[in-house]
Amino acid sequence: MEMMPSSETLGPGQAIGRARAQSLSAMLRRSAQRHGERTAIICGDTTWSYRALFEEAERLAAGLRHIGVQPGDRVAILARNSHAFIALRFAIARADAVLVPINFMLTAEDVRYILEHSGARVLFADATTIETARRGSAGLVSQLFGMDGEAAPPPAGVPSWTSLRRAEPIPTETRGGEDILQIVYTSGTESRPKGAMLSHNSVLWQYQGCIIDCEWTSDTVALHAMPLFHCAQLDAMIGPALHIGARNIITGTPTADNILNLLVQHRATSFFAPPTIWIALLRAPAMAQADLSALVKGYYGASIMPVEVLRELQARLPQLRLWNLYGQTEIAPVATILFPEEHGARLGSAGRPTLHVETLVVDDAMNPVAPGEIGEIVHRSPQLLTGYWDNPERTAEAFAGGWFHSGDLGISDAEGYITVVDRKKDMIKSGGENVASREVEEALYLHPAVSEVAVIGLPDPKWIEAVTAIIVLRDGMTMTQADVLDHCAAHLAGFKTPKNVVFVDSLPRNASGKILKRELRQSMLDSAR
Repeated sequence: MEMMPSSETLGPGQAIGRARAQSLSAMLRRSAQRHGERTAIICGDTTWSYRALFEEAERLAAGLRHIGVQPGDRVAILARNSHAFIALRFAIARADAVLVPINFMLTAEDVRYILEHSGARVLFADATTIETARRGSAGLVSQLFGMDGEAAPPPAGVPSWTSLRRAEPIPTETRGGEDILQIVYTSGTESRPKGAMLSHNSVLWQYQGCIIDCEWTSDTVALHAMPLFHCAQLDAMIGPALHIGARNIITGTPTADNILNLLVQHRATSFFAPPTIWIALLRAPAMAQADLSALVKGYYGASIMPVEVLRELQARLPQLRLWNLYGQTEIAPVATILFPEEHGARLGSAGRPTLHVETLVVDDAMNPVAPGEIGEIVHRSPQLLTGYWDNPERTAEAFAGGWFHSGDLGISDAEGYITVVDRKKDMIKSGGENVASREVEEALYLHPAVSEVAVIGLPDPKWIEAVTAIIVLRDGMTMTQADVLDHCAAHLAGFKTPKNVVFVDSLPRNASGKILKRELRQSMLDSAR
């Protein structure tokens, strides 16, 4: 495992730079040196020690170089969570290439857009995504490889990812620091996905902050069920866990029953999920019998957690300490944290900036707003993206004024605690008044019949935008529009009360749990025609 000294002749500046290099692959090498035979990964029937994971990544990196992958080349993964995903993630970095993780829920057309836009020429897919991969990559990629899934072999008809393994050593990595490590495409809840370029430094600063603020230790046993293509699971969870030497359980099946089974089976101490998954766990019949006494650290993020759901979680799992992680892909992704001891007095808050982040709430002229006033949330941090791939105009707009513009609206109190009010584009202008969709959603979650709700604005000849509540009811419960209006009248000002109420079986969301309000708006508009 020891790196052989290089015989390469380097100038003084190059030698110093090489000695001080900070890269993702160097991080894994150090973890393997420190933790050796400790278990790093458990996925289905596969168990790897830290040493085994490191050696797997080295062999795969040699294979990537052998097939012609050069420093800076983009390599894409379209797959569900697996041990293979993690090994390839580190192998791509070791080969000095750039990871492009792709949402496995996208259509072939969407996949094609990302492959074409990023210029990726090598693609990995598993049995669940191979047909989409074939259609989306035709004529674009030079190499398509199949991957092992959690409980499935590589897909037939394509070379296996394991065929890349080569034993020969490869040169020391030359990329790190501010070089691009990955291009992560935003979820596209509002528009065409943008490719956020995150450097090695962005991600490694993020890991350090999460290890400290989220209390990751080598004794942690973490279940990773949310998609690894998303920064939240990849860089706020499993990255810091592998950095510190924790044990990691990986699953590509994020159903309530499977999650509960794995939490119990492995006596997991740590779990992250967006609110939709925590809600699903609370509603699952198996929850009543599940022994979750080992689960002491819970993290939530990706979207706003309803206060009533937080109270229910605290009542059902009193030993569970909860962290609220707020951020976005562009900041790798955690910007602010509400710590467990802060939940009592500040349920619903996103907390204060994490270790390496500075955050303000500002008006349109970039002036800080007074405590309690709504403004846009902006950040400064070494975790931030270096820009959007092939999109200088959007990059300049995002960094206007020397701060990164999150696109989120929030309120800061006198002590600097941030409450996220809404996406800037989701604020509803009804009858000349601003209505925050989150406030209406929180009021509706107080009703015992409401399982999930999304509030949007729809065009209206009288109100310009009509506040519209789209509601999923709990099993076995009923509710009418009149019930909704009566309930809201007791909790909201009249102009905030929904003008329209729609009951649905489910809400559209992406794989990271965010409700797709753009899709909701479009479906409501289409149905009204």
